Amino acid sequence: MDQAVNWLVENQEAILLFAGKFVIALAIVVGGFVLSGILTKSMKKRLDKSKIDNAVVSFMAGIIRTIIIIASLLMALSHVGVQTTSFIAILGAAGLAVGLALQGSLSNFASGVLIMIYRPFKSGDYVDAGGIAGTVERIELFITVLKTPDNKIVMVPNSRITGNEITNFSQEPIRRVDMVIGVSYDADLKKTKEVLMEVISSDERMLQDPAPRVSVNALNDSSVDFIVRPWVKSEDYWPMYWDSMERIKNALDANGIGIPYPQMDVHLHHPEGQVSELRIANPEKLEQK
Repeated sequence: MDQAVNWLVENQEAILLFAGKFVIALAIVVGGFVLSGILTKSMKKRLDKSKIDNAVVSFMAGIIRTIIIIASLLMALSHVGVQTTSFIAILGAAGLAVGLALQGSLSNFASGVLIMIYRPFKSGDYVDAGGIAGTVERIELFITVLKTPDNKIVMVPNSRITGNEITNFSQEPIRRVDMVIGVSYDADLKKTKEVLMEVISSDERMLQDPAPRVSVNALNDSSVDFIVRPWVKSEDYWPMYWDSMERIKNALDANGIGIPYPQMDVHLHHPEGQVSELRIANPEKLEQK
């Protein structure tokens, strides 16, 4: 007992110095927890106002909180005299190893965060993302789930989506229907244009503003191609397209306007100098045979 008392008396200054450092270290840790709580709450409020997905907000807030707490613990240990260099080296090596092992997953995660922050699409949109076309079912941190028109569920890695072009067909309220109609060179172009315009104008789904357009687009080998471009609401795009194609075919037939097959003219030269002409319809099918 006397030895313990003597030791305390002899080391009184060192004990008081260590106690002071310990109190300061404890204050650093407590301050780190308090600061992390304040910063995460503030960040959540700011991100909530920007309408970022709640999963991303919570995850980012958790990362910030963890970083602040780890930093405060390292500062506290360093203040009481513990060498933290080895701890930092271990954490760095562990982080590098985990990063290399989960390189693909981390890439998908980072892409998922970007998708949720910038929101190029949302649930319910019809998109072409990562080469897959479908309706967005849900957006997760690592994958985006799409439902294709034939009712298949496709889980697309987020890195594949952000690494390619994203086409959102649902973001704008209206779309232009693009159709190309080929008619015979013998057809009356003015009459053909009137027939095509009448077909699309009679459909109540067509919008008057922007105005529709029917024009000659190309003079191909065996046909004169018209572009037919009415504007419709986005949800009416495919119904308008399919119905218009059928009605255009019937209207052209009713007005005697032909839709030609691909064809080529072959001229045969005989030794006597006579020239014979042979017309081959649909040469693609002839080559296949």
